[in-house]
Amino acid sequence: MKVYRSLAEIGKIKNPVVTIGTFDGVHQGHRQIINRLNTVADEIGGESFLFTFHPHPRQVLFPEQTDLKLLTLTEEKLHLLENAGVKHVLVYPFTKEFSKLTAEDYVKKILVEAIGTKKLIIGYDHKFGNNREGNIETLKQVSGQYNFTVEEIPAHEVDHINVSSTRIRRALEQGDLETANSFLGYTYFLSGTVVEGKKLGRQLGYPTANIQPKDGTKLVPGIGVYAATTIVGGKRYKGMMSVGLNPTTDTDNKLKIEINIFNFDKDIYGEEITLEFCRRLRNEEKFASLDELKKQLALDKENALAVL
Repeated sequence: MKVYRSLAEIGKIKNPVVTIGTFDGVHQGHRQIINRLNTVADEIGGESFLFTFHPHPRQVLFPEQTDLKLLTLTEEKLHLLENAGVKHVLVYPFTKEFSKLTAEDYVKKILVEAIGTKKLIIGYDHKFGNNREGNIETLKQVSGQYNFTVEEIPAHEVDHINVSSTRIRRALEQGDLETANSFLGYTYFLSGTVVEGKKLGRQLGYPTANIQPKDGTKLVPGIGVYAATTIVGGKRYKGMMSVGLNPTTDTDNKLKIEINIFNFDKDIYGEEITLEFCRRLRNEEKFASLDELKKQLALDKENALAVL
């Protein structure tokens, strides 16, 4: 898969079949569009081309809205798009200046002159250009002039995609991994660096790796204890993970992400690892003593192994 970060990088592409969107999560609904993109490209002897943005448009247009959490960071999204079979991806720098581009210039300068669009596959409610003046009808009106065709994604399919995106975020925030992972089509993951902790887990017999996420905009699932897998150095290990405030031992009221990796005893401080959220096991609890906490950890491990 070829990735472009500017229009100038795009060379000659044979019959580009193009779609546009943020594609956060590259979930099951998105993959319906991507499958259609690849199918049409094969039918006309062309290549699939996905036009997306960084940063997310909401982060630029509404910076005061700090509640937006992403399912995938840009590099994660690119990895998933490559696995889905997309041949070309343009990650366009989204700026306020770009948002003021007229619909006519958007079509002419980007879709036609830079990409050379042969066919555009787009949702019925897609809006673009300054003040969102362009829409599906605009594209249909100018497509003949610029020698490309437009395929409209029906309303019921677009609505399904929107619902699943919303449900994924809500499900993750509630710790409902069954729903989230079902809509995603893969196990939700988060990467971060292993940092120093209080090392209390080691005293209890369950040493943990404390994780600092790579990016604060990445969505962290809701507070609780999870059955999880961890990718360290290219290898996958089973484990149990805590996302929470550690009320039994801590009073700093800071959210912590910790994982006890089963059958693992290596120094990985400073390394980047990936956590895969498989199943939520229970709520976070405050225990009366460390002995009670230790008993619960033994039960958590047993339950995590049963899930994994």
